[in-house]
Formats: sequence, C-alpha cells, structure tokens
Amino acid sequence: MTSTVTPSTTDDAASPAASSVSTTTLTHRSGRWIDGWNPEDTAFWKAEGRGIARRNLGWSIFAEFLGFIIWQLWSIVVVMLPAAGFTLTSSELFWLISVPSLVGATLRFPYTFMVAIFGGRNWTIVSAGLLLIPATLLGFVVQNPETPFGVLLLVAALGGFGGGNFASSMANITYFFPQKEKGWALGLNAAGGNLGTSVAQFAVPIAVTIGAGAVTNISLAGWMWIPLILVAMWGAWRYMDNLSSAKADFAGSAAALREPHLWLMSLLYIGTFGSFIGFASVFPKLIADLFPDFSTIQIGQTAITLAFLGALVGSLARPYGGKLADRIGGARMTVIAFALMALGALALIWTLPLQNFWVFLLCFLVLFAATGVGNGSTYRMIPNIFAARAIAKGIEPDTDAAKKQLRKSAAALGIISGIGAYGGFVIPQVLNASQLATGSYIAAFYGFVAAYVALLVITFTVYVIPRAAFAKQRI
Repeated sequence: MTSTVTPSTTDDAASPAASSVSTTTLTHRSGRWIDGWNPEDTAFWKAEGRGIARRNLGWSIFAEFLGFIIWQLWSIVVVMLPAAGFTLTSSELFWLISVPSLVGATLRFPYTFMVAIFGGRNWTIVSAGLLLIPATLLGFVVQNPETPFGVLLLVAALGGFGGGNFASSMANITYFFPQKEKGWALGLNAAGGNLGTSVAQFAVPIAVTIGAGAVTNISLAGWMWIPLILVAMWGAWRYMDNLSSAKADFAGSAAALREPHLWLMSLLYIGTFGSFIGFASVFPKLIADLFPDFSTIQIGQTAITLAFLGALVGSLARPYGGKLADRIGGARMTVIAFALMALGALALIWTLPLQNFWVFLLCFLVLFAATGVGNGSTYRMIPNIFAARAIAKGIEPDTDAAKKQLRKSAAALGIISGIGAYGGFVIPQVLNASQLATGSYIAAFYGFVAAYVALLVITFTVYVIPRAAFAKQRI
C-alpha cells in the first residue's frame, strides 16, 4: 500500500557524468537478498536496475492477481449454492459475500509492513501460500449442503488473505522503481490485481459446469486455482528478490494519521474504490435476484455469467481516470466521476420497473466505469494534496521537512487504500439491509445516490475551489 507518485526532484541532466557512469554496486546475498539498491542512479537503472525491477513486478502482478481472485471468489460461489442444495437466506448469502472484504481490508494494514520485515520475495511466497488455505477449504465445504453456515462464513473470511496481498504487493514494488516510474509500475500492479475479480467471475461458472450441464462440480471453484497459486509461489522463490533497503516507515504512518486530509480522502476513496469492489462482489447476486433467467447463460454444456463485465469495465477504466486527472486535475475528475456514479445509480432506479436485463446491465456498466475512473483520479489527488500543503507551509524542496512531507504522502496512500477497501463490506450490507427492511434494493440505491452527491459536494468545496491551505494549487 505504501507508494508515491510524486515526481523525483533529482535533475538527471544536471550532471552528464553522473548519468553515464553508475555509482551503484549491488551485493547479492543468499536468500536472493540485494544490498545497495538505488533506482535513482540513472546509469544503474538503465544498465541493470530496470530489468530486475520489471522481473519482480511481473511476478508480483501474478501473485496479486490470484489474491484478488481468492478474495472475491465467494461473490460468484454464493449464486451457485442454492443449485448445489444449500438452503441459505438472502441475508446469509450477503454475509458470505461481504465478510472477505471486511477481513481483507483489515489485513491491508499489517500487510503493508510485512515486506520491510521479511523481504518482498519472502513475503510474496508466504502471502501466496496463504491463499491455498481458503482455496482448498472452499472445495471441501461446498460438497455437503449440510455444512453449517458458521463454517461457510469462516472459510469465506479466510478469503480475506487475498485482499491483504494488495497492500504488501504495492509496498514491495514501490521500493524497486525510481520516483519517475512509480506511477506506471504501481498502476500496472493495481490493474493486474483488480482484473482478478473479473477473471474469477468469468472462469468459475465455466469450470464448474463444463461437461456437467449443471452445477455439480462446485468444488472446482476453489481447487482450480491451486496449481496457479503453486506456480506463483515457485516464481516468487525462483525469480523475485528481497531488498535490504526496504524499510518500514512507522513514523511516516503515524504522522499521516494526524493529517485531516487523510481521513477526508479515505472517505472519498470508500466512495470510489469501495463502490467498485462492493458492487463487483454483489453484482452476480443482484443479477440472480432480479433477473434469474440471466444469472447463467448456457452455451452448449458450459455456463457463463455476464457479471464479470462489471469488474472488467471498472478495472480497465481505472488507468484512464489517472490520465484524465493529470490533464484536468484529480479533484475535477473525481467530481465528474461522482456525478456519473450518481446518474448511473439514478438511471438504475428509474429503469428497474422496465424489467429489461440489458438496460439494467448498461446502467451498471456505466456505474462501474465511473467507479474505475474515480479510483484513478482520487488516488492521483493524494500526492498532489501533500505537495500543495508543503508549498503552502513554505517547505523548501530537498530539505528534511520536504522529505518528511513525502514520507507522509507515501504512508497516506497506503492507509487510504486500506480504509477504502471497507466499502467492499459496506455496499453489500447496505443492500442487505434494504432488502430486509423494504423487500427491494431501491432504498439502498437511493442511499448510494445521496452519498455520491454528498461526496461530490465535499470534493468540489474542499479541493476544486482554490484555497490558501493548498497555496492556490490545483488538486
């Protein structure tokens, strides 16, 4: 989770000699530990560093991708449980969907520091290995329809291991890349992870029904990922590295927690990323409840669900949110995202009486695209806020105070991304409460509209309007 996209203050052109001759010497120790890592040394980076960093990034993306799959696995499994003979209430199904997000969001905080404590390679092996537990147990507990709900809930909660992986993966990659390339690397890492939700929702229905014609192989929903998890563990062991320069910044985290804008941006990130992960997890169930004929689409002897399109669209939209934020400003882009989210939710409410699945799907895809754009734009706002605060306080570049501000910004990114993940628990539970109280989901979506409008107003008032607190800088 710990990362920063603040541009480097190093002037590579200032010293031609420095850019052509590396002053970095790496020392390789047993256990694939590397001493002396310095990605800001331009010559070293071009000659040797970039190749090592990209190798670690590739395997990190793969491991995090699997983490998201396991984290969101129950979002698609729950809609298969009734056909497998389970007699669970709708409320119990919502709990199976939401509890992995609750656990995963909470684990993001300790996972942030595991790379500095154990090493990025070592922790990737361990964190990937932990995914074997929920994947294996899921395959066993869904075999017997008499399995107690408490046991199902416990196994679903263990899926939260996958949610924590995002934090350690992002923290690890930020140590490998120079400041000017962190944004690109972290963006690839995040996008690769987010796509795991979509892949799980697409692949699981195919795997459990192929050649069966019905949901009779539901155990494969967990077991099918075990070989890939083992590959990720082997790849991390064989090709990844530990950096001795990776240090936990507890002081930076403590300082960030005292920054009021951390908590305000956490609220905005719950609205964007929390909505993405929350809606992605409940989308299969919403389709099953509101349009049961479209819950699965039979193609030959294989079944698919179109629920995967939501997470796919949201994941692919995220980088564009970041790019648009660079052009027009993160706060302005976030206002636009919240406006589109509110309009998408309103359109959903107004068109539900039509009982047209394709209109329902279109409205939700607009909502997913807006959450993805908002994910990218809010994440870009965070370093800009801390940079503007530094200017307003008169902090000079390359001073100790500037370095402390940069550390606060990096720590804030990690903390905010962890808090935002709690939206994955909130969204399903709000829908659950709406269904229990009114028998429909309409009230929940009206609540979401109100929340998005409120977050839009906060973003515009605090971050779009020029303020002396930000030295009149555009956020």
